[in-house]
Amino acid sequence: MSIQKVRDLEVYCLSFSLAMQVFRMTLKFPKEEKYSLTDQIRRSSRSISANISEGFGKWHYIAEFKKHLINSMGSLEETKSWLEFAQACEYIDSDLFESLYSQYEKLGSKLYRLHESWT
Repeated sequence: MSIQKVRDLEVYCLSFSLAMQVFRMTLKFPKEEKYSLTDQIRRSSRSISANISEGFGKWHYIAEFKKHLINSMGSLEETKSWLEFAQACEYIDSDLFESLYSQYEKLGSKLYRLHESWT
């Protein structure tokens, strides 16, 4: 399959899906977290997809695309950190935490492989 648009990239589709899961999860967070944890985890989770998309728009410039993939990996690690806070604050249970954390780990591996193989 040839890659014609950003939605042809598995990492984009997976990151978008995970960001939507995070959004739905945060709807249940306490109101006092609205401008703190809720905002931070939503931003970092969305930043993964946004960076992939922005980088894909520059895919002819390999170094630029790879730079955006690295930025995506940074946002991914930030999101995992916020997930740990959400669990520690007892806003999410351990099953949801483990599920999301594991999915982000898999996405990170895919992003890394894409970064290493893109030429």
